[in-house]
Amino acid sequence: MNTSGEVGRYDGYDRPLSWSRTVARELVHRASVAEVLLTDVRRARGGGFEAAASWPRSHPTFPRGGGELHSPLMIVETLRQLGIYIPLRYFAVRPSANLIITDLFYEIDPSAEPRLVSGATCVRCRVGVSGLRHDTEGAVSGIRLEVDYLADGVRFARAGGGARFFRPEQYDAVREGRTAVTAPAGAADRTRPDPAGVGVSGAHDVVIGTDGATLLVEPADMRHPYFFDHATDHLPGMIVLEAARQAAAFVSRGRLLRPTAGRLKTSRFIEYDPPARVLCVPHHATCVFRFFQDGLQKAFGVLRYQ
Repeated sequence: MNTSGEVGRYDGYDRPLSWSRTVARELVHRASVAEVLLTDVRRARGGGFEAAASWPRSHPTFPRGGGELHSPLMIVETLRQLGIYIPLRYFAVRPSANLIITDLFYEIDPSAEPRLVSGATCVRCRVGVSGLRHDTEGAVSGIRLEVDYLADGVRFARAGGGARFFRPEQYDAVREGRTAVTAPAGAADRTRPDPAGVGVSGAHDVVIGTDGATLLVEPADMRHPYFFDHATDHLPGMIVLEAARQAAAFVSRGRLLRPTAGRLKTSRFIEYDPPARVLCVPHHATCVFRFFQDGLQKAFGVLRYQ
């Protein structure tokens, strides 16, 4: 039975995937239709799922300097949207549930990565589901996904990760009444890296700042169409990953710009205030990063480069 409200779609194993229109934005927790990447999801013969995603050249993360490669963030954002859509539509997770990313990884094969000439890249995803957890009421409270990404029939990347789901009352208890951020915040006069030096197109894409020798997570644009598509009461996971990437680029003086693999593990919510501190240690083609706030390590991981 189709419970998504998407008229005309069905889950036949043999029907072709469609890239004609996006799925409902509410099913991937996006406010703007322009930020929805998924266009179709169906069950796969033999288990798991298959999905279609459209990665447009017009996306805010796409390089404006004549580049032909999508940002690695598109891999992670597609994973995030699959991690919401599949539980909502197929595992009876309530639309009011809050999604929390616990960990993620991605790997790109640079020799197979699609080059975008115009329009958008049609991506096919093969999705495996594991690690289902249930709460005391029997509702799904956790899930793990592993995804293979293909373009023109060629596998060019893989990604995976875990997520937890909280009912509204559970989330309120965990967050102790914190409210969503709805207005610009942060130090407008914070010294920030040159955008080109951290591999972004403009000043509004920079998400780190400096306080002397300390690197801080402090987005320049709290209305950024991708990073702040909707209000949140904590720092979004995509900003955490992008802050780590920008910090690695800054610390390496532009040598480490575009990671082809990454891992992130979060242990606590990262708040907007005070700004979290990010520490990066480059070593050859890798960079280990850690995020600290209020004296606690809240996230850590590693980025790898070609």
